[in-house]
Amino acid sequence: MKEKSLSQMQREVDEYISQFKEGYFSPLSMLARMSEEVGELAREVNHRFGEKPKKPEEADNSIELELGDILFITICFANSLGIDLTEAHNKVMHKFNTRDADRWTKKNTD
Repeated sequence: MKEKSLSQMQREVDEYISQFKEGYFSPLSMLARMSEEVGELAREVNHRFGEKPKKPEEADNSIELELGDILFITICFANSLGIDLTEAHNKVMHKFNTRDADRWTKKNTD
């Protein structure tokens, strides 16, 4: 499958959501859904890397799918509020590259 830009993903999600009369959920509902998805990711990470093994009858979800669910709801949230995620990413990277430029030990590049 061809790589997609954030803008392409935002359009794809908007086209999907636009086919339904209900449209996007309210911001508060999306925040609750995002919290739920992050909880599901935490559960999967705990099963794989933590001390809590999965019960035999529990569904075999993957970290990849849980991250995909979080990405989907993040895109829905941004779209509903008119936020360009590419621009948001650029602003965040600028913040990290300036504010945290000397915060971490850089690898040697020689």
